[in-house]
Amino acid sequence: MRILHVEAGRHLYGGARQVLHLMEGLANAGHENLLVCPPGAEYIEPASAFARVIPLRMGGDLDLGLYARLLRVLRAARPDLIHAHSRRGADVYPGLCGARLSIPTVLSRRVDNREPHWLARLRARLFDRVVVISQAIAEVQASMGVPAHKMICIRDAIDATGFAQPMPADQWRAAHGIAPDAVVMAMVAQFIPRKGHHELMLALEALLPRHPQLYLALFGRGPLEAEIRQIVRAQGWTERVRFMGFVDDLPRQLGALTMLVHPATAEGLGVSLLQASAAGLPIVATAVGGIPEAVQAGVTGILVPPGDGPALVRAMESLLADPVRRAEMGAAGRLRVQREFSVQHMVGEHMRLYRSLVE
Repeated sequence: MRILHVEAGRHLYGGARQVLHLMEGLANAGHENLLVCPPGAEYIEPASAFARVIPLRMGGDLDLGLYARLLRVLRAARPDLIHAHSRRGADVYPGLCGARLSIPTVLSRRVDNREPHWLARLRARLFDRVVVISQAIAEVQASMGVPAHKMICIRDAIDATGFAQPMPADQWRAAHGIAPDAVVMAMVAQFIPRKGHHELMLALEALLPRHPQLYLALFGRGPLEAEIRQIVRAQGWTERVRFMGFVDDLPRQLGALTMLVHPATAEGLGVSLLQASAAGLPIVATAVGGIPEAVQAGVTGILVPPGDGPALVRAMESLLADPVRRAEMGAAGRLRVQREFSVQHMVGEHMRLYRSLVE
C-alpha cells in the first residue's frame, strides 16, 4: 500500500513521534509512506528514513488554499489511503480531498477536549474512520454524536528498547550538581496550561521544605515556561528545580530519575506516562481523560482527582517515603508497556484498519 500521511505540527512532540513510529513500522512491512508536513518541521530529517517527505504550506483551519494545494499533491502521488494525524486544517481538508478523489481517509484524534457537536459530527462524516488513542476520547466523541461504527481505538505506543540502558543515577546527578542520594522527580510535558505545571508549583510549596533531598527536573518547552521560571525564582527554588528543555536522550535520562509526576487537567492518553513506565519509574498523575488507561492505579502509579492539591501532595509523599513500593510500581509499569503498548501492536492495528478500507 501507498499511504499518504498529513501532519500539520512543526515540533517533534508526542503526536509527531507516533507518526514516525507508525511510518517506520509500515516501511519495514513493505509499505510506501508519503508525509505531507510544513516546511522546516523538526521531524523532517528522521521521517526521511521511512517516507518521501512533501513539504507543504499549512496555514491552519482558515487556510482555504490548503485544499487546492493538497489536492494537487494527491493527484500526483495517487496514494491508496490518506491518514490525517493532527489538527489545524489537517483534520478537515484531507477528508474533503479524499471524498473528491474517492480515496479512503483516516483521521487520528489525540485530544479529549469538547467542541460544538455539529462540528464533531461534520468532521466524522468527512473520514471513513476516526482513530482514537484512548477509550476516554471515544466516549467524548460519542457524547458529541460521532457514531461508534466510525471509531476505532488504537492506543499510542512506546519503543521500549530505547529504555533498556539508562544513564547511571549517580552520573546524572553529578552532571547536574546534585547529591548522589537525592530524589529527583520528573515532569515531561509541554509548558501549556492543561499539563498542570501550576498545580505542581503549588504542591512544591508543601513538599520542598519537608523534603530537603527532593529535586524536580522539568523536561519540555512551551509558552508557559517563562512564567514557571519566574515562579521558581520568586520562591527561591532555582537550586531545586532544573529546566531541562528538549533532550535527545530522554529514555536514558528518565531511567536515572526517581519518579514522574503529571498533574494534568486534560489528557488524551499521555505518552510521557508510557515513557516513564518504560523507564521503570512510578507515577503520580491525575485521573483525567485517558490517563487511567496509561497508568494502572495502585499498580504502576497513584492517581488523584484533578485539582485536588492536598491529594497530589499526599500521593507524592507516600512514594517518597517508600522506595520498595517505588521499585515495585516501576517494574510493573515496565512490564505493562512491553505487553500492551508496543510499537509492533500499534502498527499491526493500523495495517489491519488500512487493509479493511482499501480492500
